[in-house]
Amino acid sequence: MFEFWQRALFFPLMMMLVSLLLWGIFGALPAAIFFGVAILLRMIGNLRRLAALEYWSLAPDSRNVPEDSGLWEDVFTRLNKMMRNQHTEREKHAAALQQIEQATSALPEGVAILDEADHIEWCNPLAETHFGLDSIRDVGQQITYLARQPEFVQYLTSANYEAPLTLRGTRQDDLVLSVKVVPYGINKKLLISRDITHLERIETMRRDFVANVSHELRTPLTVVNGFVETLQDMEKLDNEMSRRALALMGEQTKRMEGLVDDLLTLSRLENSQNTLVEEVVDVPVLLQSLQQDGQALSAGKHTLRLELDCNTKVQGNTAELRSAFGNLVSNAVRYTPHGGEIVIRWREQGDGKMVFSVKDSGIGIAPEHIPRLTERFYRVDRSRSRETGGTGLGLAIVKHIVSRHQGSLEIASEEGKGSTFSIAFPAKRHITI
Repeated sequence: MFEFWQRALFFPLMMMLVSLLLWGIFGALPAAIFFGVAILLRMIGNLRRLAALEYWSLAPDSRNVPEDSGLWEDVFTRLNKMMRNQHTEREKHAAALQQIEQATSALPEGVAILDEADHIEWCNPLAETHFGLDSIRDVGQQITYLARQPEFVQYLTSANYEAPLTLRGTRQDDLVLSVKVVPYGINKKLLISRDITHLERIETMRRDFVANVSHELRTPLTVVNGFVETLQDMEKLDNEMSRRALALMGEQTKRMEGLVDDLLTLSRLENSQNTLVEEVVDVPVLLQSLQQDGQALSAGKHTLRLELDCNTKVQGNTAELRSAFGNLVSNAVRYTPHGGEIVIRWREQGDGKMVFSVKDSGIGIAPEHIPRLTERFYRVDRSRSRETGGTGLGLAIVKHIVSRHQGSLEIASEEGKGSTFSIAFPAKRHITI
């Protein structure tokens, strides 16, 4: 800094010194004229350099930095160096951006960046294909103006992005997308879409296969079970072994019939064309009936208590809700030791949701098993499941029914202290008497 001021003040001080010498020799007027002309010429030179600097600043990328001497040379040299560094950094950033764009273009998912108002800031080619976008023309457009499916618009506005959205018929009738929104940064969103058409077709084939096989098994099982029952009713059987064999055959055919029925129920619930037929469901009356069914299944071995904290009804399908509630009640009876207590409850939660719950004092479930309980055929204890006659599909059926009613299934359990299975219904399904 000292060197700068030393060089900057050198010229005016020298001019002042020369002017003083001229003053002593020729008088004040010539000295003043000399000093004024020198300063004026200096000012004109600086203005010329400022004009050159302004001319360069209007188009710095296409014009060269001016050249000069003295202090201006230092300034222009630093500017020239700064521009070279900036150009180098810009090239690095452009190369990095190009690599990122190439990487995102190679992703097997569509990716789009949205701002806080869901305006498109950028998208990769696969997102263009999935949503019918143009990465150049549609930048700045709100994505809901271009992808107008009601379920997609609702998903974006709900701000609940925990689970992905399955979107059908986006641009082609046979295209099925799994859409996920990931918030990041300050009010930014990453919209990720994946083509799951092939997976959906495989799943449809699996459901059709299970349904067809189940249908084909039902008839022979019914015939076999009928003959077994007929043989069991015969007055004369050769020996005890025959009676035991027939009894075992009858138990196993009935178990297989139950398995086939559950498989058909699951196939029906998983069928997207099977829309939910809704009606007003009188839950208190339904639970009173289920309490009686539970008592009949228990045969007096348990205490079944019904707690109705309210008389609220819900909008839903009576047969499906009876199946879901009945599954939980029967499970509680099967897995609770003799003398245990089972509490069936219908109440309103603090957040406005209506909750059906079944609490038992049974054997309980270890924490590592709880997340997998609703999987098909998942069993905590296979030997005990066989003893109780379960098919391993009951909780999978409950999960699908709850999902069709926009509810949630919660499981709380501790080994040796019992379990509580709860189904919460959203407030929009309530019908208050």
